[in-house]
Amino acid sequence: MQYNQRLLLKGNEAAVYGALLAGCDCFFGYPITPASEVAHTAALLFPRLKRPFIQAESEIGAINMVIGAAASGRRAMTGSSGLGISLKQEGVSYLAAYEMPAVIIDVTRGGPGLGNIGPEQADYFQLVKGGGHGSYHCLVFTPNSVQEMCDFTVLAFEMAEKYRMPAYVMADGVIGQMMESVQLPDPKPYDYDPDWKMGKIIDGKANYITSIYMEYDDLEALNRKLQNKYREIERTEQRAEEFMVDDAELVIVAYGICSRIAQGAVSELRAQGLKVGLIRPQMVYPFPNDNFKKVVENGKAKVVVSLEMSAGQMIEDVKLALECKLPVELCNRMGGNVPSCAEVCEAIKRIYKEYTK
Repeated sequence: MQYNQRLLLKGNEAAVYGALLAGCDCFFGYPITPASEVAHTAALLFPRLKRPFIQAESEIGAINMVIGAAASGRRAMTGSSGLGISLKQEGVSYLAAYEMPAVIIDVTRGGPGLGNIGPEQADYFQLVKGGGHGSYHCLVFTPNSVQEMCDFTVLAFEMAEKYRMPAYVMADGVIGQMMESVQLPDPKPYDYDPDWKMGKIIDGKANYITSIYMEYDDLEALNRKLQNKYREIERTEQRAEEFMVDDAELVIVAYGICSRIAQGAVSELRAQGLKVGLIRPQMVYPFPNDNFKKVVENGKAKVVVSLEMSAGQMIEDVKLALECKLPVELCNRMGGNVPSCAEVCEAIKRIYKEYTK
């Protein structure tokens, strides 16, 4: 594998290149459209670098293999989509309880149920709100390009290990399947004997990982430790980009392919004289609350529009970030449909006219 080269890759492929350059040791997965190229590319590249690739018997098997590898101090990754991610949720909850890092690629598809293989963003709740049992969070990155599929996977490994928790790279099916030029980053050095390695002797005691606490106070202490960690992440790790927000009377918020469509709509509407801007979350956990606080303090925005390929799962976090001080409208498509720039422009013009009379 050559470094510092530019390749034409799918988003799914770029995530695997990013994982390898981040020092990922092993991949355990089960293919599912539209995420199958994640497993296919891992099957091609990991063995070439003498790193384990295993196609598990199921998504449940894959996430438990990730747990085992992480417990031995290795950087491990899996990938799936929609219902496959649902099957992994118990294992993700275990990772959170164990405080073990791992990276999961989720290339989202239409649902609920089997749904279809079209792109959607309706995995938001199960990734951002902790889809399994217990009061936990995962880091959630939201790339909007093939380059970011690579770069955010690298960052996901770094932050997962920094905070000892699972991290998702959530890409809709469009970003996962589209092809773009990618500049591969330099490989990252990695310490293969971290403090959280299972069985390591720390202060004279072996570090054994558990998630069962028979004493209620012990489990409460773990949960308080986790919640304190999450509050620190929410304070320090917010990531978002702004586009023409400073004087905007209407602010769109969108991630993934929707953010690229929204940026085109903002440019077109600006040319028509409408003061429209865009906030693009690069992570949705932690949510970029500070960007919305600035919008409120600025005092120029009259309304915020959440552009989503779901029934409006992100809109709740937008309202919370605004502390309900501005109205929030939803512009959305579902079922695997991708909103066009033209229909977004028409919806924004209607909402803009309503709130800026």
